[in-house]
Amino acid sequence: MPFIPVTPAQQEAMFRVLGITAIEDLFRELPEGLRFPELSLDEGVSELEVIRELSALAEQNTPADTYRWFLGAGAYDHFIPAAVGALASRGEFTTAYTPYQSEVSQGTLQSIFEYQSMIAELTGMEVVNAGHYDGATALAEGVLMALKHNEARNRVLLPAGLHPEYRAVLDTYLGAFEPAIETYTGSPAAAASASASHDLACLVSCYPDFFGYIPDLEGAAQAIHTQGALFIVQGDPIMLGLFKSPGSFGADLVTAEGQSLGNELNYGGPFLGIMAASRELMRRIPGRIVGEARDHEGRQGYVLTLSAREQHIRREKAVSNICSNQGLAMLRACIYLALTGKQGLKTIGELCWHKSHYAAAQIAALQGFQVAEGIFFKEFLVTLPGNAEEAAERLFQNRIVPGLPLSRYYPERPKELLVCVTEKNTRADIDALVRGLKELYR
Repeated sequence: MPFIPVTPAQQEAMFRVLGITAIEDLFRELPEGLRFPELSLDEGVSELEVIRELSALAEQNTPADTYRWFLGAGAYDHFIPAAVGALASRGEFTTAYTPYQSEVSQGTLQSIFEYQSMIAELTGMEVVNAGHYDGATALAEGVLMALKHNEARNRVLLPAGLHPEYRAVLDTYLGAFEPAIETYTGSPAAAASASASHDLACLVSCYPDFFGYIPDLEGAAQAIHTQGALFIVQGDPIMLGLFKSPGSFGADLVTAEGQSLGNELNYGGPFLGIMAASRELMRRIPGRIVGEARDHEGRQGYVLTLSAREQHIRREKAVSNICSNQGLAMLRACIYLALTGKQGLKTIGELCWHKSHYAAAQIAALQGFQVAEGIFFKEFLVTLPGNAEEAAERLFQNRIVPGLPLSRYYPERPKELLVCVTEKNTRADIDALVRGLKELYR
């Protein structure tokens, strides 16, 4: 967006209205000694010098598009159509703060409504809010919802395959409470049945988990609901374009990271937290919900239907301070989904599936390498003959980022590498990765 400065004539006109003669007059109320302090700053530099310095700093980065990129682990390199950035960067959107006044915010309200409608269909749920800070905070808010839904219950079951950073965010969110957090392995249905008790608030399942593997959700909702608890699913929106929705398995709450939907890697943010819920939980969902309405003349319009934040209702009834946060990230997801459509999203999911399974088969055929068993989507675990961090560093010198050495989060697993393959990875990319891994241990 261009910056248009105020002209001297416009400045003088504002001075006359304010009854002052100079900008300094605006600071009369401040103690004189604090008005214009001396700052220890270097002398200014030219625009050319600034550009050169910033360019030198940028050269130290590793752009995903300049390497053969197989790193995922929560931030994914998917293709983004040029139209996403072109439309999302229009001034009408970038300057729209938040849609409090529906009469002047129809464009923003409609984009939120369309986003919520598409996410509801994708997740198989009934209600979607306008976004959280990222997938981790969306999940944490979901667990808080479960604890508040039945305050007599305080036990939370988390899968062993939950992203370690998500677990850290959960621990921070729940630090002011006293929940009994337990970790389970195996299917969520078996975990729920094995831990039958009266104090279970919710069970969380990943779909897929941090390692890319997909658990069996069949029967989980029934086993969890039998105990009076809520079933929360943390999903991958790209995978949901290909696999059955969590809602079809009876999930009460679905959360996800929306970065894959048209948002850049951006050095780790801003990202987009997706939250979708059943109608029963509608009044507990944080943030806001946009609905479709008609005025007295029958014209279609959009309004804030529910907004359960402290600014709009009595503070003691508010469920969160989540509000306008990730509006532009949500807009990009909306445009991305509208551009790809159902079939396009399914095709992207199929490409991720087939390419990742081709890569896994090629790597598994290498002597001394082992790919973890199980049904996976986009990501899979590889056990190397040697240290994964050392292997990743050596391949990096050949402009290949082979994945995430698992020792970053699990020091006791130094030989494991988490490899991610998306629709952007070509066969040549995958074959180069396989050759690179093979040459490491000749």
